[in-house]
Amino acid sequence: MKKLLLGNEAVARGLWEAGCTFVSSYPGTPSTEITEAAAKYPEIYAEWAPNEKVAVEAAFGASLAGRRSFCGMKHVGLNVAADPLFTIAYTGVNGGMIIGVADDAGMHSSQNEQDSRHYARAAKLPMLEPGDSAEALAFTKRAYEISEEFDTPVIMKMCTRVSHSQSVVEPGERAERDPRAYEKDGAKYIMMPGNAKRRHPVVEKRLERLAAWAETADVNRVEPGSDHKMGIITSSTSYQYVKEACGDTYPVLKLGMVWPLPEKKIRDFAGSVELLVVVEELDGFIESFCRDLGLACTGKSSFSPIGELSQNKVEEQLTRNARAGVKLDEAIPPRPPVMCAGCPHRGLFYTLKKNELTVLGDIGCYTLGAVAPLGAMDTTICMGASISGLHGFNKASGGENEGKAVAVIGDSTFMHSGVTGLINVAYNESNSTVIILDNSITGMTGHQQNPTTGFNLKGDPCAKIDLESLCHAVGIKRVRVVDPYDLAACDQAVKEELAVKEPSVIISRRPCALLKYVRHPGPIEADGDKCVGCKSCMKIGCPAISIADGKAVIDSTLCTGCGVCAQLCKFDALGGRKEA
Repeated sequence: MKKLLLGNEAVARGLWEAGCTFVSSYPGTPSTEITEAAAKYPEIYAEWAPNEKVAVEAAFGASLAGRRSFCGMKHVGLNVAADPLFTIAYTGVNGGMIIGVADDAGMHSSQNEQDSRHYARAAKLPMLEPGDSAEALAFTKRAYEISEEFDTPVIMKMCTRVSHSQSVVEPGERAERDPRAYEKDGAKYIMMPGNAKRRHPVVEKRLERLAAWAETADVNRVEPGSDHKMGIITSSTSYQYVKEACGDTYPVLKLGMVWPLPEKKIRDFAGSVELLVVVEELDGFIESFCRDLGLACTGKSSFSPIGELSQNKVEEQLTRNARAGVKLDEAIPPRPPVMCAGCPHRGLFYTLKKNELTVLGDIGCYTLGAVAPLGAMDTTICMGASISGLHGFNKASGGENEGKAVAVIGDSTFMHSGVTGLINVAYNESNSTVIILDNSITGMTGHQQNPTTGFNLKGDPCAKIDLESLCHAVGIKRVRVVDPYDLAACDQAVKEELAVKEPSVIISRRPCALLKYVRHPGPIEADGDKCVGCKSCMKIGCPAISIADGKAVIDSTLCTGCGVCAQLCKFDALGGRKEA
């Protein structure tokens, strides 16, 4: 029976059908749902790892044991996983292994829009790139075949539009597989220099074999067109835009394997058309390959390397003269992100802004503390960078910035890569104050568990990392917990910790307001008679508060009753509970 599945759900289905038994990932939009969906299959062991490096290493261990394995992450997570990635390209695998990575062109939920195809080329690994959910399922199964036939990890590249769009798939049955026996082979798996030198030629020869396979593989196909004045090479979601804009007007070479690329197939296709156009998002990866072959082509001169493509952009560039395309005229209104009403981070960020501190930020929903009206953040680089950055900021200034700067980091991000930065702070005796924003969940990617929550991916109770004990264990003597809804307590804690001449940690602890088990006291009311229109309540940027006719108004459908705004009002105009 055919089904509508998200691209990510289709990958998970492909894992199950292919006999995968082990999944380890770190949540990251737009890849998260692959692992969440895989966890619903009882035959697959699935887990959230502390970070992507650990996930890749765990998946490799499962492969070493002869089982088919998968690890998933977003594009910036592949940076974290790069260390094992480049080396397991040398070792190869035992059971089939897939590394799933989802790019985020347009930066819908990311700090950059890097192109992961460069990793495949640099690591000399095959990369498949599906263009819809049906291909996501099929390519996942094919990836395991490639992995085991060529003794290599395979990278499966998704993107936001394929991951988060639905299309029709035809699910199949699970193919149970006996695990491959593990045989001790130090020359293959122990990558000390002598062994690694002998493995490198194996990798180069494997890449040649993969390139030959790509020439005839059905993942790369030519679709005929009626007008050979132009031919289009494309892949992934860009293929969908091309077909929507042009239909069957022009011949198309649709690439499902984007590394290694099929040289002869590309040359033959180029020879069959008058003008060769490469349509791809972000970098001119395929275009550069074509140019290296000596082929005349156009690509990034028409399509920007910045942001997403769309049907309209493709139509405008490909058919501006022929007028043969279809253009969408609907305008989609923008929706700027904002901290939720009742967000526990709001009070803490208000405190930092009020004290005019330099705030080195990190990756999470709390990054929204950077936007108006709070504007309480100075940097955001990558997972864990806030703590390491604060250490350097304070040390390099010779004490000038001490007492004037803090780092903020979420509980999940702290476990991901913040703890090593804190170890550096303690070890090198940095006079730095770190604030861990503990909202008891991984909030930004959709409420995934993490090592501090006490529950695993499936919601079962498990070991819980105690943040206070962990901070003490790495050498931090001063560790205190505050409630971010208590502005006075937050202000006191920040002032006191910045005043001491030693490393310290403040844990701002209150569960995310959207967690199902959190019970709120109910919306408060604004007293129009007491309100003088000073707008002090607007300084926290709560979406439940607005001004109408010069008076504060509380939206009872949004307000959780956290009471932070009431602490800002000098006229007691906020705080009365709305009667049911």
